[in-house]
Amino acid sequence: GLFGVPELSCPEGFQEAQNKALQESEQLVQKACSTPPGPETVMIFDQLSDSLCRVADLADFVKVAHPDCAFREAAEEACRNIGTVVEKLNTDVELCHSLRRLLADETVMSSLDPETRRVAELFMFDFEISGIHLDEEKRKKAVDLNVRILDLCNEFLIGTHLPNKIDKHILPEHIRYNFTAEGNYLQVAGLHADCPDDLVREAAYKIFLHSNAQQLARLEELLMSRNSLAQLVGYDTFAHRALQGTMAKSPETVRQFLEKLSEQLSKRTQKDFEMMTKMKMKLNPHNSMLMPWDHPYYSGVLRAERYNIDPGLYSPFFSLGACMEGLNSLFSQLLGISLYAEQTKRGEIWSEDVRKLAVVHETEGLLGYIYCDFFQRPDKPHQDCHFTVRGGRLKENGEYQLPVVVLMLSLPNSARGTPTLLSPGMMENLFHEMGHAMHSMLGRTRYQHVTGTRCPTDFAEVPSILMEYFANDYRVVNQFARHYKTGQPLPKNMVSRLCESKKVCAAADMQLQVFYAVLDQIYHGKHPLKKSTTEILKETQEKVYGLPYVPNTAWQLRFSHLVGYGAKYYSYLMSRAVASMVWKQCFAQNPFDRAMGERYRREMLAHGGGKEPMLMVQGMLQKSPSVEDFVDALVSDLDYDFETFIMDS
Repeated sequence: GLFGVPELSCPEGFQEAQNKALQESEQLVQKACSTPPGPETVMIFDQLSDSLCRVADLADFVKVAHPDCAFREAAEEACRNIGTVVEKLNTDVELCHSLRRLLADETVMSSLDPETRRVAELFMFDFEISGIHLDEEKRKKAVDLNVRILDLCNEFLIGTHLPNKIDKHILPEHIRYNFTAEGNYLQVAGLHADCPDDLVREAAYKIFLHSNAQQLARLEELLMSRNSLAQLVGYDTFAHRALQGTMAKSPETVRQFLEKLSEQLSKRTQKDFEMMTKMKMKLNPHNSMLMPWDHPYYSGVLRAERYNIDPGLYSPFFSLGACMEGLNSLFSQLLGISLYAEQTKRGEIWSEDVRKLAVVHETEGLLGYIYCDFFQRPDKPHQDCHFTVRGGRLKENGEYQLPVVVLMLSLPNSARGTPTLLSPGMMENLFHEMGHAMHSMLGRTRYQHVTGTRCPTDFAEVPSILMEYFANDYRVVNQFARHYKTGQPLPKNMVSRLCESKKVCAAADMQLQVFYAVLDQIYHGKHPLKKSTTEILKETQEKVYGLPYVPNTAWQLRFSHLVGYGAKYYSYLMSRAVASMVWKQCFAQNPFDRAMGERYRREMLAHGGGKEPMLMVQGMLQKSPSVEDFVDALVSDLDYDFETFIMDS
């Protein structure tokens, strides 16, 4: 069976696994309601969470990645059914009372260790955001809103990817071939950001981002429903609800962070825009005004002109085998951990190119398993991501339930006889996703509810982004980057140039991210919104980003992150700031420092989500960083390295 789960040797097995989980959860609910308040209450709640997550998490992965449509549909069905049960449990008054009795008992609470206390509070938080404390009528309204929000999220997400159609005669004949023809229509399915023809990019931008009444209605209803739900359960805005328990803690802190960052970036961003404008004038003297469709293209042109980074020159040094060796060597030096390939049993994997790795510590033994699903195949989503399939936890019999994760990449299939070669970007992504996997392996918490990456969104990306700093350090790269034919090491100046090339127009790129994050905060802030979502987009774009808004476009209707990262889009910037501080203070001097590696494990990875994120950051940096520190860390990363600059000159 898939992942060694015996029931899952066929799609019908999902029904069986689901029934088993539901039976188990019914027994646990009864047990929770009849157990006197104590640490056992938290243990039972966590078992309950585990019995449902073991099926739901696995199904979450299978529904997007399994090549067999029957498996995908069965998994989708299981996700829906378990989701419904979770909604029901979150509004089960009797179940909530059993937890409330524990939280109200000061004597028992003071005897619990901090992790158990935090987990009890997190479970209570789940009840409260589902409206458990409301009267029956309002509680029903909360459940209905939750269901409606889920549907709207799915519909909006589908809408963000749908192509737009246009009568082909509207476009000049010489650019039509860039788009897919369908009878008398042309389909525009993206922004064509890399196309050298300004007219193609302009047409793609105006057509792909053209406003759509249906999608607009979905977004408006989604934002209103989120706000209604937040207010119903006692929060001022959806952002206040979403930021509870995060590193930022409140929308006020996020606003301050984004404003200060924008302020610090403004001069650099202006300079970047001036350089892009000059480049545009040089290549297109008739039309030199910089527009939003120019930013990604001309920043790429400037990068290529200044550093000429051809991925083809780098990839022979980054064979997949060499990169995996590099990760193995780094983890072994920093954390005493090795990765071993394991033989899989029949039916355990969903595609024969999936590899199973055992993660083993030099003294603690086996820590868990990583399934590597690295290669492209038809119907597989083109995204790099990390899935928790089973969370770690301390079982009732004293054994530890080992975590199981999947790392999914979209690497090209190599020609027979040659290894898979990674571009620098793919290599960095591999390191990034491996950072998540290590968090999952080392976040060995007692409770499954806070295992590994089950932590606040603005902390979850810290371990993965930190790995990007290792991937861009010559001392690390030099340990594994060898030409697959000659064995020659990657020259140092090639690594320096690669790192410096990423700083070209990096301020403008970061400013764009700040704009998206500010937009997300306004949309999830005070309602009713003062203006339409498109008017807010126009105003924010001109004020925060600086390039003009294009009439009749509605970029927000393609902003798919509003679904998974509602009110939390800033998280990526804040995680990067923390990762940057950890790198500079703890690893920049010696990226293989074992004592620092152990401190990193002890202070940041080991707690999963079982400790307040800011306390973990304080433990690692041995100081409490301010918003200004976060901003300084991000901005100082944009400075060019003088030595490389001189060498290149």
